[in-house]
Amino acid sequence: MKTLLKNAREQKGLKTREVAQLLAIDQALISKFESGTRKPTRDQVVKLASLLEIDLETIMVAWLKEKIIYEIGQDEFALKALLVAEQEIRYQSKPIKKKLSVTLQKILDEIDTLKIQLDGFRQFDSYRIAQALELEYTFESNRIEGNTMTLRETDLVINEGLTISGKSMREHLEVINHQEAIAYIKDLMQKNTAIKEREVLSIHNLILRGIQPEDAGRYRKVQVMIQGSNYVPPQPFLVTKAMEDFFIWYETNKSTLHPIILAAEMHERMVTIHPFIDGNGRTSRLIMNLVLLQHGYIIANIKGDYENRMRYYQTLETAQTKNNKEDFLLFIAQIEKESLERYLTIIGQ
Repeated sequence: MKTLLKNAREQKGLKTREVAQLLAIDQALISKFESGTRKPTRDQVVKLASLLEIDLETIMVAWLKEKIIYEIGQDEFALKALLVAEQEIRYQSKPIKKKLSVTLQKILDEIDTLKIQLDGFRQFDSYRIAQALELEYTFESNRIEGNTMTLRETDLVINEGLTISGKSMREHLEVINHQEAIAYIKDLMQKNTAIKEREVLSIHNLILRGIQPEDAGRYRKVQVMIQGSNYVPPQPFLVTKAMEDFFIWYETNKSTLHPIILAAEMHERMVTIHPFIDGNGRTSRLIMNLVLLQHGYIIANIKGDYENRMRYYQTLETAQTKNNKEDFLLFIAQIEKESLERYLTIIGQ
């Protein structure tokens, strides 16, 4: 494993000092990991894999191999013990796929069918259509958070560069910033960039740029309350750890969950952590849609009207306070299904 770590670091052009700073791990430890005189913890392995872009399975197998050798490698009964352990591990590690409800599975199957149709229409993709749908997404996402600009006013600000009389500077910046954040996640999708802390902070920085520059792209350092909700986010000093767990969860599950479930989970988990002083909703929805775009789906546009907004908030609160995500997963799946149906109708005309 030491060679794996060192080669990956050098390929990234990073020094041990830089790796230590980025991961908040002592530089001496990084050097010991690469020399083989010290073994990283599981969490440290996952962080290193993410930063250095090492395949998680490859590095975990190497880490576990060395752990086993260190623990029992010199014991005379080691091989016999491993044979017995292999049989038991095989039995215990049979894939246990989390059972989805009949309703949720039905919607996912319908989405998969629509996705096949979408793939057949890719040659008809239009920049003008995409631009119009992204404009709607900016309008609706901002409307959820209280922005009072109409769709037409949003269009004038983005495409004509006009200032709308009676609207605040903040509302203008929310429109401009969100549209630039969409362009950013599309660029990440096209480059197949992995979702890591740097990308999340960059998205948030775009959302709050010029609005709250001191908080843009930074985790909150004060306690916050979610207005109208019974859920209380983690204390500030726990936010960093919660976000570390968030990225570990993503790396562990990104290849096994249905993309719709993965995207919805990323949204719910981030907004539940509430890592930022402001802009959590917009950022978490952008992360959700980045996941969808990376898997070939289209943006799931949650409407900002009263009925949809209330259902959105209520399903989120149920997930947060009752540890029951079914309603939220169903809500996001239904939104993506409706978005796909509408898109197919437009490009099929």
